[in-house]
Amino acid sequence: MTRRWWGAAAAVALAVSQAPEAVEPTTPAQLFEARCSHCHQGNVPRAPHLVTFQIMGAEPIYASITEGTMREHVEGLSDAERRALADYLGGATPGAVPVKRCGDSSSPVSPSPPSLAGWGFNLENTRFVPAAIAGLGAEDVPRLAVKWVFAYPGASRARSQPSVQGGVVYVGSQDGTVYALDLESGCAHWTFKADVEVRSAITADETGKRLFFGDIRGALYAVDSADGAFIWRTQVDQHPDVTLTGSPRYHQGRVYAPLSSKEWASAADPGYPCCTFRGGVTAVDAKDGRILWTARSIAEEPAPVGRNSTGAQRFAPAGAPIWNSPTLDSQRGLLYAGTGESYTSPAVDTSDAVLAFDLESGRLAWSHQALARDAWNMACFIGGGENCPEENGPDLDIGASPMLVRLHDGKEILVAGQKSGHVFALDPDAGGKRLWTTRIGRGGFAGGVHWGMAAGEGRIYAPNADTVFTGLEQGEAKPGLFALDPANGEILWYAPALDGCADEDRPACDPGFSAAVTAMPGVVFAGAFDGHLRAYRAADGKLLWDFDTNRPFVTVSGEEGHGGSIDADGPVVAEGHVLVNSGYLFGDRMAGNLLFAFAPEQAP
Repeated sequence: MTRRWWGAAAAVALAVSQAPEAVEPTTPAQLFEARCSHCHQGNVPRAPHLVTFQIMGAEPIYASITEGTMREHVEGLSDAERRALADYLGGATPGAVPVKRCGDSSSPVSPSPPSLAGWGFNLENTRFVPAAIAGLGAEDVPRLAVKWVFAYPGASRARSQPSVQGGVVYVGSQDGTVYALDLESGCAHWTFKADVEVRSAITADETGKRLFFGDIRGALYAVDSADGAFIWRTQVDQHPDVTLTGSPRYHQGRVYAPLSSKEWASAADPGYPCCTFRGGVTAVDAKDGRILWTARSIAEEPAPVGRNSTGAQRFAPAGAPIWNSPTLDSQRGLLYAGTGESYTSPAVDTSDAVLAFDLESGRLAWSHQALARDAWNMACFIGGGENCPEENGPDLDIGASPMLVRLHDGKEILVAGQKSGHVFALDPDAGGKRLWTTRIGRGGFAGGVHWGMAAGEGRIYAPNADTVFTGLEQGEAKPGLFALDPANGEILWYAPALDGCADEDRPACDPGFSAAVTAMPGVVFAGAFDGHLRAYRAADGKLLWDFDTNRPFVTVSGEEGHGGSIDADGPVVAEGHVLVNSGYLFGDRMAGNLLFAFAPEQAP
């Protein structure tokens, strides 16, 4: 799944192309053009393509140009110029804001059993919050107001879904810091520093004493929820491009980590030996981080299949990454996950598919492919196409977690959404047999269902992005929120996305819904690319509440931060509060560094 990161390359390329000629380079864009562009725009094999820089982040770039292999290429630059160049390419925000500590930050947090289980709030990944946990009623939603705003220091994106338990908010950040924030005030009880960016949600064991999360380089961590003390760290896969974007799932003493990769971007380099990564799920012992098994989305190991015109070795099969948090079915002893496209030709039959693995052993129990012959990587879009597979897309992953949904008659079905704009149901008791399919949008690279649906009260809630990016999308765009009948897929209502993009200061704005949605009794919350968080009446889609996060706010530290696009992780409703991240600088989305906490205003 590309998640529209290719737009980063286009943005940097445009900036450097506009740099004045015959002028001493002073801006980061001009410095890149003068010092770096020749090698890092596909001209030199093995030189990382500029599209990978925002994935790497600013800190590794800064280390490379100050202490690493690239330091000789920036000789004569001051430390401030090197810092600015790294921040520019890595997508960091200069000028880190301070973090407000709680009054007695030395006092540990009292661990509390989690009421919501990770990304999908329960093992079934339905993202439905019961009334007792929400602490809010539908009547409270129109009175929601900002209670506090927290700014992630040095960040341009905020994508680790917050977890709430016992009055504490646990959340990761772009620079790798994990925070334990006070739910009432937003001050920090403690912090823990991972090696690199933490994108996943924080999940806890049944006692709430241990927290688990993954980082962008494929490391899985366990820390103590009381004080953030380190417990263990495990590298879940040895591929150099492995990453953990999907949130780990805890169940009965094990942590299940979904395996994705950055290799789709590495393939933009014509000299890269494409491709060798295979998606999957790794089961880890929660006590000590020991790997118990790894299940692959592609059973066959990649093998040499010739060379491209630059002489680089080509391999196959590869791809089928898993970007979503696994869904656990304890009754059937299965784990479900959706996969992305193949990276090489011919596309495998487990790409763009829903896979069912045995919880105990990792054995593949069954698979259901939603779209055949989908092979794609960044070489198809940029970098000369040397590593582009024959199919050349269309890159229509299943990025959202499948949901295990119970019907009125007691039967359970598995519901999945795809970037193609399709929502479909499978029978878990019949080897994944297709039950129904409903198309809610035209789909595309950035269309359809991206990060997550919700289900509850006899309805499925499916967000639709349907944004235009390549100009290749066909048909009518229908960005917005859909409610479907889980029994047959019938569309019950459609709430079109409101356009909050009229402001000329929002050139990268888009009204589509890509972020995961969240439901509670009577209400559905959905965040939009344009930065608006909205609440809809579950019965008919009527708009109940609307708040624009894409603007400056004074944060709990007393400094000013700025919101942006809402994408990836969805809102969290717990203990009388609604929390959401704002800011998503990937591709052409709008940067931001804020976490919002809303609560109902009291009647006068």
